[in-house]
Amino acid sequence: MRFGSGIPGRAFGAVRALMATAILAGGVTVALAQETVKIGFIGPLSGGNAQQGLSARNGFQLAIDQANASGLPFRIEPVILDDAANPQTGVSAALKLTNDSRVVAATGHWNSGVALATIPVFQRAGLPFIVWGAISPKITERNNPMVSRVVTTLVNTNEPLAAWAAQTIGKSIAIVSDTSDYGAANTRNFEKFYTAAGGRIVATEAAPVGTTDFRALLTKIKALSPDAVYFGGVVTEAGLVRQQMAELGMTAPMIGVDGFHDPDFIKIAGPAAEGTIAGIVKEKGNPQLAKLTQDYQAAAFAEPASTYTKNAYDATNIIVAAIRKAGTKDKAAIAKAIRETQYDGAMGHTSFDDNGQTKLPVELELRTVKNGAWATR
Repeated sequence: MRFGSGIPGRAFGAVRALMATAILAGGVTVALAQETVKIGFIGPLSGGNAQQGLSARNGFQLAIDQANASGLPFRIEPVILDDAANPQTGVSAALKLTNDSRVVAATGHWNSGVALATIPVFQRAGLPFIVWGAISPKITERNNPMVSRVVTTLVNTNEPLAAWAAQTIGKSIAIVSDTSDYGAANTRNFEKFYTAAGGRIVATEAAPVGTTDFRALLTKIKALSPDAVYFGGVVTEAGLVRQQMAELGMTAPMIGVDGFHDPDFIKIAGPAAEGTIAGIVKEKGNPQLAKLTQDYQAAAFAEPASTYTKNAYDATNIIVAAIRKAGTKDKAAIAKAIRETQYDGAMGHTSFDDNGQTKLPVELELRTVKNGAWATR
């Protein structure tokens, strides 16, 4: 077993092959020094969103291990930090990375609110940063040359989901979300696309992240008899909303995008999870993804792989390729090399637009909870 929920403490066996060559001169062994650079990772490694962060961390670690074993002219030291899905904790982690002169780039964040809080830190410090999970459109709305993102935005999933819902579910939907930037963006975009497709939003309710009792707002929604409830938040709150809908006798389905597409949603919601629908970016098989799957299994990480494993894996490999191209000294040059990326990886072909947003095309896949597990609809 590799490691569990903590920061990895195992020895870097592969690095031994990359350590400076020892030579014997006059009976004295002299080590030829090899430059070490650091690459940072930030994600939720504790709390309710830890599963996403842990699986992404493993993808990051695997990419670093493979890079160190590949004959690089430098050695990479990973710096792995927990943001606990909390913006303040994320900023503290970002400051730790940017205050270390040997950190030349970083990747991070599952939560959009955390990413939006840390981006100014990376921008001021001039440290290249790739987002592997957060999907708020605001992250790449402005051309910050230090920031790029390998994952598509929530706009790319809400638009086809809304069109499908208007055509298939019905013309009357209520929205429940959290009050984070992610929740607000989901609400805004789903409402825009659903009404454009001929649907009507009968109620819009929001509650702070960490809310555990949604019964009052759900009771109001129940009286309106919507065809479905769209939830615009993440795993824990989604599970509680679905559970409490069942308690109140609400039979309308719950739908949403990939923020709650997670096994923990089913654990929290229990039997009430059945029939919940999530629209996610469809994964398309390719040789790189197949190899990553094999390598991940061979590495025997404690946590199962997730969508975010491949995202962080590709983000890390893009950073490594950029350092090889631009060198280890000029962080602005590394950021420029990231933006110029044409990379074929586990996610497919990654390139970036002028704002650092991936140009990866999106095909929606509908997933439904059936018999206690997520399944293709």
